[in-house]
Amino acid sequence: MSPATAVRPADAGKLEFGAAGSRRFYDPSAGTWMVKVFPGDFYVTDKADETLVTVLGSCVAACIRDPRLGIGGMNHFMLPQGRSGGWGRDSESTRFGNFAMEKLINELMKMGCARESLEIKIFGGGNVTESNIAVGTDNAQFALRYLEAERLRCVAQDLGGRFPRRIHYSPATGRVVRRLLGRDASGAVARDEFEHAKRLSARAPAGEIELFDN
Repeated sequence: MSPATAVRPADAGKLEFGAAGSRRFYDPSAGTWMVKVFPGDFYVTDKADETLVTVLGSCVAACIRDPRLGIGGMNHFMLPQGRSGGWGRDSESTRFGNFAMEKLINELMKMGCARESLEIKIFGGGNVTESNIAVGTDNAQFALRYLEAERLRCVAQDLGGRFPRRIHYSPATGRVVRRLLGRDASGAVARDEFEHAKRLSARAPAGEIELFDN
């Protein structure tokens, strides 16, 4: 699966992703299927028993659903905007926020979701490493500007700070669990994001919130 390909409900149960094996696995303690959403990736589902999971450092994830239908999805973007500023050279590269938002919203609308009904929650954008370049801030500001420009309804946000986050999102209910990870996790998360960025760059473009602090 390329990072710009949505997984529609009919395919979700069959999906295998990357060297680590299946990105979709059953968690008996939670009684739900967990689906990992990696950097530069997005996923949509209409399954009530799926929870979408991602870990964010400087990246941002948008959790979007249509509450009327219980259909939703999550993206995970790494940089605010593609170099072309449109659908040109970086076409369909969802490591960029402008493409990631459009692709996720378009896929949801293809599944019958109404744009005016979308419920959006955004997370991430932390500056988790010592750097003069505040990528997390840039990503967070882009996400807020995008939603304002597109007149989309943001019902919750948790952006910025110095710590990575783990996000669990249930599109069927809109419930989000956000857990702040310890400072010692920052380096590992930043390295993972950097490695994903390198791999993607080498490819041809193709309801409720609970907050837990460490």
